[in-house]
Amino acid sequence: MSKPAKYQRLLDHQTTVILAFNTAYQLDYINPAGEMLLGTGASRLLGSRLEDMFAEQKDFVAGIHLAMDQGYGFTERDLPLTTPTGKQLRVDCAVTPLSDTGSTEGILLEIIPMDRQLRIYRDENIFEQTSLTRTIVRGLAHEIKNPLGGLRGAAQLLEKELPSKQLKEYTTVIITEADRLQNLVDRMLGPRSLPMMRQTNIHEAVERVRQLVQAEVPGRYRIGTDYDPSIPDINADPDQLIQALLNIVRNAVQATEGQQDPQIILRTRPQRQVTIGQTRHKVVAKIDVTDNGPGIPEAIKERVFFPLVTGRPEGTGLGLSIAQSLIHQHGGVIEFDSQPGHTRFSIILPFNNQETHQ
Repeated sequence: MSKPAKYQRLLDHQTTVILAFNTAYQLDYINPAGEMLLGTGASRLLGSRLEDMFAEQKDFVAGIHLAMDQGYGFTERDLPLTTPTGKQLRVDCAVTPLSDTGSTEGILLEIIPMDRQLRIYRDENIFEQTSLTRTIVRGLAHEIKNPLGGLRGAAQLLEKELPSKQLKEYTTVIITEADRLQNLVDRMLGPRSLPMMRQTNIHEAVERVRQLVQAEVPGRYRIGTDYDPSIPDINADPDQLIQALLNIVRNAVQATEGQQDPQIILRTRPQRQVTIGQTRHKVVAKIDVTDNGPGIPEAIKERVFFPLVTGRPEGTGLGLSIAQSLIHQHGGVIEFDSQPGHTRFSIILPFNNQETHQ
């Protein structure tokens, strides 16, 4: 492979958007990430003038002209950008003159969407929260389970010595409550084993959850579906995937109780060029659970994946925490968007998750 072809291939595989303009300020090159961001193929964009592509950013265009004339680069932060399809974006853009033997041959633009940076920050924050929460919960569980076992054992011994059936009712209460607390602690601990990964059809898992929940609320809800059958099998533990999705769908059911026309929709889509944490994936599988409930209260949105955080008085606040831990072990993440009348939880799973997270 020649050096130019090798460098071309490297640019084509960059996840950062790269645009190269010649001295006439016409687009000479755009990489696949740029085509994805702008929503238009290279064949239509090549030859486009800089002024047309950045028609609303006249100061930015003037800065590029100056950079070309004087041979220095600059960085523009939080730049508004309108794509050829009309989509509004906020981006960071680095401008670098392309020089050869002292003369400027063109301009290179490196564009990073702000939403990608925000997503990296958000996902890293979720991963950090999940890891920290599990560490704290494990420590608390150890401190709680030991005396709890002693308490239960003492109540059982006392029950054998008590002559009165009426008095034994009190020890029964102690034993029952100790068992309930033991179960709560076990649930807080969440998954304690690595997923058993195998090729899994996500639609089989999603349909299994739909059938289970539909059977739990017969006649009260109609759970709609919108599947993309083109999604190939992914590497996953089907039981853990079902458990995570079941927790989310049950939450949606509880959130829409009392609605005049409760609606829940399960949707699957492939999604390209997605960043999870610091890793950029060419394609991922996305499972959306959408409901028309009142939405997540603003006060708990930042803590919704923490254990024992819930917007319902009767809730335990464990379902989403456990679901996030399960999906995290698959190298994926759960995200959400919520406002009154529309809440969407999205399970995002990479196809190339050969290594699981602990």
